[in-house]
Amino acid sequence: MNAIELCNITKVYTRKNLFSTVHSTGVEHLDLAIRHGEIYGLLGLNGSGKTTAIKLILGLIMPTEGTVIVQGEKVPSPAVLRQIGFLPEAPYFYRYLTAREILTMYGNLSQIDNVSESVERMLVQVGLEDAADKKLEEFSKGMLQRIGIAQSLLHNPVILVYDEPLSGLDPLAMQVMATVLLDLKRQGKTILFSSHRIAIVEKICDRVAILSRGSLVRVLEQPEWAQASGELERIFIADVAASSELGRIKLP
Repeated sequence: MNAIELCNITKVYTRKNLFSTVHSTGVEHLDLAIRHGEIYGLLGLNGSGKTTAIKLILGLIMPTEGTVIVQGEKVPSPAVLRQIGFLPEAPYFYRYLTAREILTMYGNLSQIDNVSESVERMLVQVGLEDAADKKLEEFSKGMLQRIGIAQSLLHNPVILVYDEPLSGLDPLAMQVMATVLLDLKRQGKTILFSSHRIAIVEKICDRVAILSRGSLVRVLEQPEWAQASGELERIFIADVAASSELGRIKLP
């Protein structure tokens, strides 16, 4: 049994105007299978379907066709949600709270046992124990992302789903985030995340799915790009060039 399966998923968005109805496709006939204990990356240009796929896995939107299965259960399911930790691309935090206070709030909302103990453990895990009593308004973008990771771990989920967790980070913060994700993998977590940061993706992912215009182009195993630095980027550009707006640009 895989941790996550998307089986022939199509999602069509419908927007009604005054005199017409507009349909747009988020993903089309998408099949993905994420194994237990791996780091799985979703690569694609803006509008390729990465966020739609993530929302479908979480049950935030329903597929037009197909089935999403997480931990052997069909989505949506409250039991499934209890096993997933999620970080959106642009999380919002109450900036007037400290790191310890906001994690305590999330712990109480999740009704977890031993909230104080869990909060302290998460602060250490993401390297923010020395900033526990600072207000979030003093935090850098990278530190806020680590708070997001910490809140996603409070209820000890087995699956972590992160939408662009590397977005907006400087090179040092990206390396810190990569280290955190690899540490979570060593703990046995299954991690699915989307990103544009191919250099980091190729270092930490076991497998990568390339999406273009809502369709799966291909799935790559780490040995397919590990033989040369920059190989994953070369493959990605070659794969999406003919099926996206990138095809309008003459590549060298």
